[in-house]
Amino acid sequence: MKIPKRIADGADLSAIEVRRSDVHGKGVFALRNLRAGEVIGHYAGRRYGPDDTHPGWNDQLTYLFGLSDGSVIDGAQGGNATRHINHACIPNVEAVERRAADDELSIVVRTVRALRAGDELFLDYALVIDGDDPADYPCACGTDACRGTMAAPAAMTALAA
Repeated sequence: MKIPKRIADGADLSAIEVRRSDVHGKGVFALRNLRAGEVIGHYAGRRYGPDDTHPGWNDQLTYLFGLSDGSVIDGAQGGNATRHINHACIPNVEAVERRAADDELSIVVRTVRALRAGDELFLDYALVIDGDDPADYPCACGTDACRGTMAAPAAMTALAA
């Protein structure tokens, strides 16, 4: 799927808005009906290379998105509305890596199923927690399939082994 320039640079977020969420603080909501597979926007923010230091990061509230090349996008610095998409164990949007013509990776957020105007958007954060206890990353999604943590299912399996 080719991503239009206006979306690839993060400029077109006209289908969503940020407002108070019952799940956690702020959330992102659809302003109109959205088709399955529809691109919502581009995850924006300051980019750090794999070897860069990250002054000022804390573990309380972060908007960090790790990429497969080891770089990180910090949505708290120059980010957009997509940074407020909350976690749910049954997501209705997904984050997909795309490689630009200049070979830089980016993140595009798109729906995984049709959504109605007013629906809150949810990603499965699938956090990689490097040996921490998954219970330290509690989930508040409240779905019937809630696994109780924002950690990736593999982290839960590894801990139980």
